[in-house]
Amino acid sequence: MPVSPAVVLHDVSLAWPDGTVALDHLSTAFGRGRTALVGRNGAGKSTLVRLVTGELTPTSGTVTTTGPVDHLPQRVQGAVPRLPSGAYPPAGREARPTTPDTVADLLGVGPQVRALRAVLGGDATPAQFEAVDDAWDVEERAGAALAALDLGSGAALGAADLDRPVQTLSGGQALLVAVAGIRLRGRPIAFLDEPTNNLDRRARAALLDLVDSWRGTLVVGSHDRELLEHVDEVVELRDGSATVFGGTYSAFAEHLAVQQAAVAREVRVAEQRHRAEKRQRIQAETTIARRAKAGAASASSMPAILANERRKQAEATAGRLRSGAASAEAQALASVQEAGRRLRSDDVLSVDLPDPGVPAARRIATVTVRGRATVVQGPERVAVAGDNGVGKSTLLDQLVGLPGARAHPLPDTSARAHTDRVGYLPQRKDTLDDGASVLENVRRAAPDVAPAELRNRLARFLVRGDTVDRAVGTLSGGERFRVALAGLVLADPPPQLLVLDEPTNDLDLTSVDQLVAALRAYRGALVVVSHDEQFLGELALDLRIELT
Repeated sequence: MPVSPAVVLHDVSLAWPDGTVALDHLSTAFGRGRTALVGRNGAGKSTLVRLVTGELTPTSGTVTTTGPVDHLPQRVQGAVPRLPSGAYPPAGREARPTTPDTVADLLGVGPQVRALRAVLGGDATPAQFEAVDDAWDVEERAGAALAALDLGSGAALGAADLDRPVQTLSGGQALLVAVAGIRLRGRPIAFLDEPTNNLDRRARAALLDLVDSWRGTLVVGSHDRELLEHVDEVVELRDGSATVFGGTYSAFAEHLAVQQAAVAREVRVAEQRHRAEKRQRIQAETTIARRAKAGAASASSMPAILANERRKQAEATAGRLRSGAASAEAQALASVQEAGRRLRSDDVLSVDLPDPGVPAARRIATVTVRGRATVVQGPERVAVAGDNGVGKSTLLDQLVGLPGARAHPLPDTSARAHTDRVGYLPQRKDTLDDGASVLENVRRAAPDVAPAELRNRLARFLVRGDTVDRAVGTLSGGERFRVALAGLVLADPPPQLLVLDEPTNDLDLTSVDQLVAALRAYRGALVVVSHDEQFLGELALDLRIELT
């Protein structure tokens, strides 16, 4: 007996408040087990997840699940309220994101912990008892979930850390705590959106083990090839429709390559046929013209009535010949167009980083680790590496001079830029104003550039049309990255130092390749933090600084 799917979307459409269509009559399903949700940046993966979790309400269509749904959002620090399956916000309204303040909030048990403490402290109101429900051991269970995490670098969490501010965790640590919260709650359906972002090798291994042993329905939205080999099924979003493939991502990619090769051959055959039919039509027109000329010459020597009859016959024959040739050419062209629609041709990110004119001998920055100073000079490329929690992002904050970086200094470690022309892309892309439009955000970096010119330049970052006027808070992770990067690239004067913290997070594989090409051609200095060793290996690094 076939097993019914755990999540079903039927004829689902969603339009943003400004009328922009995000999904249009999408139907798909997610089976029980482990499924990869893949697609290019902006294809609608995060939007689909937000519909299933109830954070968004579809404009039309239905979303049904077989049980409560849990969600690891793409931006952990801006987690959304966990709603039970079917508990959608009022029609046309979007649930407002909330920011977890403490580790308990990030685990998803903050309200229960606070209610429990209130009851034990004497505030035994019905509301507090209702909030606790039957989770009287919530602190013990939450502490055990934290203690089981391998945070690396001697770091450890437990029940005593439930009140610890989330801001004191690294991006990788925050993500692992959020995953621990999903395990702690144990809902039957879970969506993980880019769960390997910011994770070091040890943490990635722990996450992969978790995925392999997952019980229930798990949907993973990711561009991480390694993670995508740990699934049973692939659902690809593309051009508003979904394709389901049974198997891992590599099997899907191989199947797709074979399919596209066959389509490419079909296109070539159709194009050859079209060219042949076009030649036939031209030849037919030539034949008709010759016959008409010969007929006109012979008509002058015969009676008018006979000449008129032959002319009518010639015109009828020419019409049939012309119509048949035109019809054959049109059918051949239709075959080319039909095959062409099935042949994938994706736009790619086009990033031309400006030349900031940095002399080779110019001191750009100094990074000191355990008393050893490293000078970044000229257009050098430097990677800062290390496990989660060792302070890589804090070091970058110090480098660019953020005031908050001084609140959590690293022992025997410091960093300072020797230029005020610094472009910084932080890990959480929180330099963007979520409530402002894409155009408004980018204009902050280029106030003297006309809006029409900015729109043209944004198109090179695959940000086009109505998307330029959308609020940044409605964009996917990959789209946010492209907007943030556009702000750096369009700055005037251009930055002499680029500081990038986990820049490949949320980017599809093609966009990563384009980013690598742009950074390799950049003639300014680069300091980058990344756990993506393949990405770092392709940058032609000059220096690598290890934090421990």
